[in-house]
Amino acid sequence: MKKIAVLTSGGDSPGMNCAIRSVVRYGIFKGIEVVGISRGYRGLIERRFQTLQRRDVSNIIEQGGTFLKTARSDRFLKKEGRDIAHANLIDNGIEGMVVIGGNGSYNGALLFHREFEFPVIGIPGTIDNDINGSQKTLGFDTALNTAMDAIDKIKDTSASMDRIFLVEVMGRHSGSIAVSSALAGGAEDVLVPSESWEIGSILEKIDQGRRQGKNSWIIIVAEGASKAQDLAKEIQAHNLDVRATVIGHIQRGGSPSAFDRILGALMGRAAVDGLLGDMGCHAVGWRNERTVIYSLEEAVRAKAEDFSDHLNLINILT
Repeated sequence: MKKIAVLTSGGDSPGMNCAIRSVVRYGIFKGIEVVGISRGYRGLIERRFQTLQRRDVSNIIEQGGTFLKTARSDRFLKKEGRDIAHANLIDNGIEGMVVIGGNGSYNGALLFHREFEFPVIGIPGTIDNDINGSQKTLGFDTALNTAMDAIDKIKDTSASMDRIFLVEVMGRHSGSIAVSSALAGGAEDVLVPSESWEIGSILEKIDQGRRQGKNSWIIIVAEGASKAQDLAKEIQAHNLDVRATVIGHIQRGGSPSAFDRILGALMGRAAVDGLLGDMGCHAVGWRNERTVIYSLEEAVRAKAEDFSDHLNLINILT
């Protein structure tokens, strides 16, 4: 294999640039020409190709987002669009592709491989930490630290004003950021999509805390579990002073943490080695403090989330 491509797809995440840099420079070290595809699968169809040299990826590891840019593509969802994408790769002499993205990007890569037997390797670039088979995804650590920093600041106001604060974090289907930031930030409660909750139970916890002299209260809410503004109205209806804060897309940006920079470098190297080793339908994962390469079919399966240990500890430490 002498020529490969790299693209970023779906939502951006801190550390994507670190992975791109690693793919480019390690690929060149291995004697491979690396082509960057701008704007993900859309760029694949629109032939947004650029051969990348070592200097093209200088000074990007400290930048959030992705310098290749990312986009969603309705055309790639159709067979006609994928046919064009495949023809573009073949016309440019590209023999393999590294796809950096989340579950949707992985499903697109898997479908593409099945239709054309084109070699693809996935790198899990998503803040949600919801890729099956990988204990950590690229960007999760940075997003977690961003959320924790916001919670720390909100706690100052909560304690000063004796108020209840609801802090909504990202996680439409995953509770990883919510649970981890709640434990790291010393929150009193957390709501996640995989666990049912009742307003009565929340109010009972708050009342019990008040009787024990706890006058401020922080509840972390994953966006897939509830909307902080809606929950705030329910709590306010019981004559409690509550405010809602939505951290939002701030969690997706910012300079990558040291962990995400290292993870991007290691995963980029593993992806190139995977393509060179004829692993044409695989993903790079992180298990037991090392990179692994495993099947893309396993990676696209729904990840089972078990937060019972962390949730129990949060309740104990409240």
